[in-house]
Amino acid sequence: MQRTRPKFTVLLLLVLLLASMAIACQSLTFTNQPAGPTPEAVEVLPPTDTQVDLTLPQVASEDQVLVDLYARVNPSVVNITIYATTESGQLVPLGQGSGFVYDSSGHIITNAHVVHGAEEIEVTFYDGLVRMATPVGEDLHSDLAVVKVDLPAGVQPLPLGDMDEVAVGQTVVAIGNPFGLSNTLTRGIISALGRTIPALTVFRIPQAIQTDAAVNHGSSGGPLLNINGEVIGVNAQIETDSEDGDNSGVAFAVPVSLIKRVVPALVQNGEYVWAWLGVRGNDVTPELVKAMNLPVEQGAYLWEVLSDGPAIKAGLRGASDSLTIDGRTVDVGGDVITSIDGQPIKTFDDMLVYIALETVPGQEVTLTVLRDGEYQEVTAVLEPRPSD
Repeated sequence: MQRTRPKFTVLLLLVLLLASMAIACQSLTFTNQPAGPTPEAVEVLPPTDTQVDLTLPQVASEDQVLVDLYARVNPSVVNITIYATTESGQLVPLGQGSGFVYDSSGHIITNAHVVHGAEEIEVTFYDGLVRMATPVGEDLHSDLAVVKVDLPAGVQPLPLGDMDEVAVGQTVVAIGNPFGLSNTLTRGIISALGRTIPALTVFRIPQAIQTDAAVNHGSSGGPLLNINGEVIGVNAQIETDSEDGDNSGVAFAVPVSLIKRVVPALVQNGEYVWAWLGVRGNDVTPELVKAMNLPVEQGAYLWEVLSDGPAIKAGLRGASDSLTIDGRTVDVGGDVITSIDGQPIKTFDDMLVYIALETVPGQEVTLTVLRDGEYQEVTAVLEPRPSD
């Protein structure tokens, strides 16, 4: 006889269903409870006729400032292609660079290394118009050059800025022809001032501007501009560890102070004549102070006075001996220049900048010199720089 199994399954389901309904009801009850303390009553004020003006002031964004700047200055920036003749007699492109319009007569500023040695110079404007340029002058000491074109109608010269208003941290833009990509704008800041960079001669370019605006091959000769669209430098060099010479965030521009001094002479005479003292040296260092028992910690130390130069004619002295100080060889016995014409000289670069920007050949300067522990004044008549 088969035994009947109790109907536990149905009863169990019924119990579970009732339990679920109870929990659901309890959950609904909880959801109607306050989440925290009951807030105090808030008085609701009647609406008034006074309306609050929520209109925001119209402020130009930085992007729009750059857009407007580019539209304004870009027509005055040009691409430069130089040509040379091969051994087979064929005229071929040799290189590219950048430049910008200097005046309404069609003079264009670029780097000397862009156009030096060119047989033909082709200038391309922003709209694709091509004009052949005539060399006007170049200065290898400052790496500046001027060429001239028949200026298209409506193209305006770029204004030059004031070096006294240039400061580290300011926003700058570079416009040029990097890698042949015409009319390229890059943005950065002024990273440092007063750099001294190599020239195309044995001399150096003083007061250069350092920037992190991207500058690459083909950018040379293009303008470095402040946010007002004024030229504060000519992009000239980059510092890089790359074998290809690509930008690493360290670029240098020839300063506007040199542009204002050199370019007018190039336009008028085809050359610029620099004043020259005829010395080599470096900054006063702690090792030098110790070796020579100097009473100063700053100045321009002369370790060589060049033969037949203004300095040796004035009686200035270079190093006469060498000592080993803290494991380093130090040339000693030279003069220390502490001022020129009353202007303090704290570094060797200070001396170079003063002579480059404040003097001309034939000018007499008074040097305050520290020699053998005593100060004395020496008068020198500056001469033109040698050609190399």
